[in-house]
Amino acid sequence: MKKLFLAVVAMMISAATFAQNEVGQLTIQPKVGVNIANITDADDADPRIGLAAGAEFEYGLTDNIGLSAGVLYSMQGLKTTIVDADCTWKLDYLNVPILANFYVAKGLALKLGVQPGFKLSSKAEFKEPGASKEVDVDGVKSVDLSIPVGLSYQYQNIVFDARYNWGVTKIIEDSDSKHSVFQITVGYKFSL
Repeated sequence: MKKLFLAVVAMMISAATFAQNEVGQLTIQPKVGVNIANITDADDADPRIGLAAGAEFEYGLTDNIGLSAGVLYSMQGLKTTIVDADCTWKLDYLNVPILANFYVAKGLALKLGVQPGFKLSSKAEFKEPGASKEVDVDGVKSVDLSIPVGLSYQYQNIVFDARYNWGVTKIIEDSDSKHSVFQITVGYKFSL
């Protein structure tokens, strides 16, 4: 029994220390996925489902720690109803995630970092029976900051990533509302 226990512990330790990438290795990962976005402090709002697409580079600092940076187009906002009209806030950003990747088991990484986002557009689309119009939303800040936390799993070169982007800056100056985005992507990772 003691030998079996030691064998299981040794296998767990070797799996946890399995080299995920080589020290000094640079990889790129084009990725595409979906955002489930909302805005905090918005009453009776539904999430806006949108596209997340771009690429991330990763540099191997150690066998178990990597540093990544990327550029992602991100459709954010929310859906709500305003005076009998369905309204979609279309707040689109170019996000720059900078993450520390901690490889805790073969293929499995925990991620934590910072993400500045640069506003590409801020529109509100109103739909009511027989009519639809889109207007610019004034006052939306041009730079947004969030803290991404998540995990990824790599099988061969395919990477499945799930993260939550916790907004820390106000979207509009006179409001306490911040972004709240759950993001799921799939990418293909290869060495440069």
